[in-house]
Amino acid sequence: MQVNNDIKIGIITVSDRASAGVYEDLSGKAIIHTLNEYLISDWTEVYEVIPDEQEVIEQTIIDMVDQQNCCLVVTTGGTGPAKRDVTPEATEAVCDRMMPGFGELMRAESLKYVPTAILSRQTAGLRGGSLIINLPGKPKSIRECLDAVFPAVPYCIDLMNGPYLECNEDVIQPFRPKKK
Repeated sequence: MQVNNDIKIGIITVSDRASAGVYEDLSGKAIIHTLNEYLISDWTEVYEVIPDEQEVIEQTIIDMVDQQNCCLVVTTGGTGPAKRDVTPEATEAVCDRMMPGFGELMRAESLKYVPTAILSRQTAGLRGGSLIINLPGKPKSIRECLDAVFPAVPYCIDLMNGPYLECNEDVIQPFRPKKK
């Protein structure tokens, strides 16, 4: 376990309209709010609102992982079937390995609320020692999906020798194996 007081988490909102200032980014703020509820550890957000351009998404993820040293990058938006929804493709292009269980669980959770959850293409992957998770674009769906997958996130980061994420267990129950 690496105890680190310099925990950085990347939040990327992928939206043509939010990046152009047509409307306020509520999704990225929902991720920040949720992570503040989950985490007791001090952490710093590295936050970007960018257009639905695969090259821009790839470069933003690479920067957050390779230059900013984010142990976790959470994206929102660009996961549907529309032509400009390319966040999963950008994530796959920059990851060393994919973690398909995250997308599977998020879709299963979302299906409890809307039948269109099968249209979502959320995924997750690893780049170096960082976990990248793609979330849907609606704030309500963000919380539902994070509630489902976040219990595995701190241990995943532990396994990659990342910083120790201490959680508020009254809000979210992280899974870590019992010490023998």
